[in-house]
Amino acid sequence: MANIRELKKDINYVLGDIIEAVYIIEASNDKSGSKEGSEIIDGAIGTFDDLISKVNMKGMENRKAHLKSVRKELEEKARGLVDKLNAMA
Repeated sequence: MANIRELKKDINYVLGDIIEAVYIIEASNDKSGSKEGSEIIDGAIGTFDDLISKVNMKGMENRKAHLKSVRKELEEKARGLVDKLNAMA
């Protein structure tokens, strides 16, 4: 079960850091509440909700493979959000 706990923490920290980076970039560029920033934040929140619900799924035939796919999906979606973040800066 420690693996599930660590995965949930990783999801929280990675997406939380992306949201924090949006606020930092907006503050440094005086663009508070920008459309691009709001889209990235909404994407991060939606990704968080989706991934946490996938982690909490019960009755999986191969739980270990399922959690690996969730971790891979986290990496892919976070990379996409970071690319958008870099374009915003």
